[in-house]
Amino acid sequence: MTFRPYILASIPAMLMAASLSAHAQPNSTAFRSGYAPVNRLRMYYEIHGTGQPLILVHGGLGSSDMFAPIVPELSKGRQVIEMDLQAHGRTVDIDRPLSFEAMADDIATLIRYLGFEKADVMGYSVGGEVALRAAIQHPEVVRKLIIVSATFRRDGWYPEIVAGMEHLDESVAEQMKQTPMYQGYQRIAPRPQDWPVLCKKLGVMFRNNYDWTSEVSRVKIPVLLVFGDADAVRTAHAVEFFELLGGGKKDGGWDGSGMSPARLAILPGVTHYTIFSSPLLVSAGTLFLDTPVSQVNKHTKGTQSAKHRLYHDERKSRTLLHRQILGGKIGEF
Repeated sequence: MTFRPYILASIPAMLMAASLSAHAQPNSTAFRSGYAPVNRLRMYYEIHGTGQPLILVHGGLGSSDMFAPIVPELSKGRQVIEMDLQAHGRTVDIDRPLSFEAMADDIATLIRYLGFEKADVMGYSVGGEVALRAAIQHPEVVRKLIIVSATFRRDGWYPEIVAGMEHLDESVAEQMKQTPMYQGYQRIAPRPQDWPVLCKKLGVMFRNNYDWTSEVSRVKIPVLLVFGDADAVRTAHAVEFFELLGGGKKDGGWDGSGMSPARLAILPGVTHYTIFSSPLLVSAGTLFLDTPVSQVNKHTKGTQSAKHRLYHDERKSRTLLHRQILGGKIGEF
């Protein structure tokens, strides 16, 4: 393999694992952990804090450890559940291809196994796409959704990122053993020898084209989209994503009646490789999660009533103005 393909092949590793060694150290706060029987998997999970449950879904080639910098703040006032996807981190692989759809089913099964009627879900990169599929396939168990630096269609990534994804396979896995991504995997994986299998399965999944445009437009739960202003996801795609969810169609209005349940945050000075540990992500996510669903939705549900009130207010104002003119209370302009 030449040097250039090697660099391209390293892109998805950097893209999805995002410098694990620099940011992802095991969480030092107190937590409970275990393994859940999930669709033939023994899925590893950790629970931090108490309150409304929030499921965190990591990126490809990463693990739950990548959220360690933000879990302490996120778990203030809520129950944060970190988990390792199929073949990632502490969750051993099974004889099943990797797919967004299957991993989305795993998320829904984990939510039910933990006894939650509904949970909030936040996913980053590949995890964001898995989280999106979970909301599409299992809307009954997802209360709110936060998608961080992820796409609903493969061409949402910049072309060079797609090219790098397509090169990921078992032959690249050996060269990647000198990278922080492998070192993070080796440190916690029950079977480090499965690294080439993980790379191969991810490569196969990345080479499959996907386009969930029609399904995204039918998502009705509150969604927050978060991207960096120097992201690996095209900014135009982020805006299209927002519009598919009903946002960006018109002026929100002085009373918010023109707003949709969707929210869009573009974080300044943030890349795909720093966004998952950014304090700005915590701030945006916490504000969104702490806002009651009824308040997020009231603008959409109240649009017609708001327009009705505005119409009658305008009629009353015009009637009063007319009477004042006839009564001589207002002079010439």
